[in-house]
Amino acid sequence: MVSSDKGGVAGDKVFSGLALTAGIIILLVLAFVALFLTVNSRDAVYSPETGFDFGTFFSYAYPLLLGSLMASAIALLIATPVAVGVALYLSHYAPPKLSRGIGYIIDLLAAIPSVVYGAWGMTFLAPALVPLYDVLHEHLSFIPLFAGDPSQTGRTILTGGIVLSVMIIAIITAVSREIFMQTPKLHEEAALALGATKWEMIRTAVFPFARAGIISGVMLGLGRALGETMAVALVLSVGPLTFSLISSGNATIPAEIALNFPEAPPGSERQAQLIAIGLVLFLLTLVVNMIARWIVSRHKEFSGAN
Repeated sequence: MVSSDKGGVAGDKVFSGLALTAGIIILLVLAFVALFLTVNSRDAVYSPETGFDFGTFFSYAYPLLLGSLMASAIALLIATPVAVGVALYLSHYAPPKLSRGIGYIIDLLAAIPSVVYGAWGMTFLAPALVPLYDVLHEHLSFIPLFAGDPSQTGRTILTGGIVLSVMIIAIITAVSREIFMQTPKLHEEAALALGATKWEMIRTAVFPFARAGIISGVMLGLGRALGETMAVALVLSVGPLTFSLISSGNATIPAEIALNFPEAPPGSERQAQLIAIGLVLFLLTLVVNMIARWIVSRHKEFSGAN
């Protein structure tokens, strides 16, 4: 019995050491990535002749940053309600066999390579949306988002956002479904016993319990959307910054890096610019994740034990 206790203590120490080592390695990798980006992006904002010049870099990075945010925002606005609705149907409405089958299909969406989504968006979705863009421009051109000449190729920031929304639906759905299924049955049965309808039970028992999990899933989807490269690079028709969703133009940071980095001479100012906008994207995703963790921590007190 004593030897068993000693073995358990030794096992705990080994596991604790491995977990600590893994955590330190992750922090070191993160620190080295940040250091690499910072050091190699110096030439984008500094030259020995003129010193630091952030204005030129800002004028270059601002349209790319705005394009990334626009595409990601469109993707979230489309994907979040669809994904939460699908997850709710699978967890509380669909028969078990149908729920498992649909769940497997949705999970497969996350396994499809992004270049396939990009090819689908470029060859099928973009041309199919051209008539819709003409209609939107004809009837809603007084709204800045639908002003400007509609693209005749369909390769716009809105098309890119729709493609991204399809890509992140699987992530948000998978996380939300698991959280919905973990809702304490006692909470659900208590709400039903008090006379609540099924929707009222979901609204008062399921959603409050799953709020933090839904936010986590949405933020994971946002991280995927912000960092997506090939799908957006194939779909977008790169051009000047425009606030119109139906006009050609705009670009995102990942697409800009992917399309131009191979041709940038090593050690050149152009390469430093691309690394610098990579640093901007790195900081943006870091801030987004910190905000997500803060939001989740505000609601983590609600659990099945309450």
